Amino acid sequence: MASNPQYDLVLLGPTGYTGNFCAEHIVQNHPTNLRWAIAGRSLQKMEPIAQKLKELNPDRVQPDVLVVHLNKSELDELTQKTRLIINCIGPYNLYSSPVVEACAASGTHYVDATGETPWVKQIIDKYHETAKNNAAIIIPSVGVESAPADLLTWALVKGVREELSSATRKVDSCIKEMKSSGASGGTFTTIMSVFDSMSMSDMYKSLNPFSLAASAPPKDIPRDSIVQKILGVHAVPDLGTLTTSPSGIADITIVHRSSTLLPELYGSRFVYHQSLYVRNAFIGVLFHVGIIIGVSLLALPPVRWLLRKWYYQPGHGPTVEASANDRLEYHAVATADQDTPRPTRVFGKFTYEGSMYVLTGLLLAEAAMVILDEEDKVRKVSRGGIVTAAMLGQDFVDRVEKVGCRVETKVLDY
Repeated sequence: MASNPQYDLVLLGPTGYTGNFCAEHIVQNHPTNLRWAIAGRSLQKMEPIAQKLKELNPDRVQPDVLVVHLNKSELDELTQKTRLIINCIGPYNLYSSPVVEACAASGTHYVDATGETPWVKQIIDKYHETAKNNAAIIIPSVGVESAPADLLTWALVKGVREELSSATRKVDSCIKEMKSSGASGGTFTTIMSVFDSMSMSDMYKSLNPFSLAASAPPKDIPRDSIVQKILGVHAVPDLGTLTTSPSGIADITIVHRSSTLLPELYGSRFVYHQSLYVRNAFIGVLFHVGIIIGVSLLALPPVRWLLRKWYYQPGHGPTVEASANDRLEYHAVATADQDTPRPTRVFGKFTYEGSMYVLTGLLLAEAAMVILDEEDKVRKVSRGGIVTAAMLGQDFVDRVEKVGCRVETKVLDY
């Protein structure tokens, strides 16, 4: 990045469903003197977005509108102009590797909302060291996947360390409730593209809970029971009956990257597990089997072809009105790494009322502001390179709580 770049941030992909929400959040919540721009391939599509943003808040610096194609020369020029890029162009595995490469090479900071674990693995392998050497802070998965789980786990681990003077042995987490009006066309297209572009063997490798870890996993990882492996159901005190989570692997791999980037906070034996809360074991088994059947069907090209015929196209999704009653709630329990028959446990909860895509937009925008405002602190904590939302710490928690999220923790008494 240039020593005095023209922009504080550039939002790449403002015409997409999530990018639109992110742009609106910036206009309504960020400093009015923020130097920023929106960027994409089509000026014709971006001009109405720019006009809408001006109408939302005319008394602020309006974003410049930049036409940028995803090639090396134009991306290199773009990254030299800005301190940070928010990337909302997906599917990330198809379009965004050149964006990460340019940011890593120029030392430009970067955040995105991907849930594509295999792609995150690819960019870590290719660009982490380059980004670290050039002092870039690159954080993928700063959306519904996987910032809520990552932030809640960080808050629990911090609580265990501060309240109990202990490392954390494990965190059991679950999606207590996810009431959503549906996936956007971009999310649907991303799921299809992953199945289109990856072999089943590569997808299987990405299921390793430590596939994104920065160091070797603990040697004494607790194993699932045979019943849980077959039926998907188990019970955790203070969480209830749990089953397989459809987004579990995305969150699990990101949290394990956080724990191995900050072993001094999480501890050397830390492990994380995520599930989905269900009312009873029967529903849990049905849901587990349904996921297996659904994934198996998506592996068939004719099924994907049929689904593409009737679902939302990229750039579209549920209306704001249809999403009015959407809700996300995570519960989690952290167990201290104590050599006692009954180690102390800490309960945590993350809640948000509203659209999952509005949530993703605000998470991206607020993460960007933490990096811009606390650049030296974030670089010191994270050590730079391709890292996670947990590296933004309490500053990120504080910011998202001001815009609708809630993060709570408490030590459990028995």
